[in-house]
Amino acid sequence: MTDLRKVFILNGPNLNLLGKRQPEIYGHETLQDVEMACRQIASAAGHDIRLLQSNAEHQLIDWVHEARESASGIIINPAAFTHTSVAILDALNAFEGPVIEVHISNVHKRESFRHHSFVSGRADGIIIGCGVQGYELALQRILKIIN
Repeated sequence: MTDLRKVFILNGPNLNLLGKRQPEIYGHETLQDVEMACRQIASAAGHDIRLLQSNAEHQLIDWVHEARESASGIIINPAAFTHTSVAILDALNAFEGPVIEVHISNVHKRESFRHHSFVSGRADGIIIGCGVQGYELALQRILKIIN
């Protein structure tokens, strides 16, 4: 049964190092900071979040499958899997709720291989280059869609 009050926030490889890895690109905030900010926004709107991170593609796919039964929306930062994973795209295509894709950095100002996203073909919205504030913007948007 879908919990219409829950939004999954899924994070791909190396985002466990957020705040430590390349802060000149990704900033100093951590995933814990992201979770706290998003939890406040969701709570104020009567919703809940489940923020998860994995370096393993199959784990992200399993969480997307889980979201089919237990969430009304997905915010996803697939990180490097953005540019390589048809499998994540296929999993997202099986999810019926809204999907918002988030990237902390402006991928279009970086290496050319980062300019293509498989996930964008499924996303209902894409937030790029807004730092970790992009998660908050994505959550505000997804709450608007599901309400």
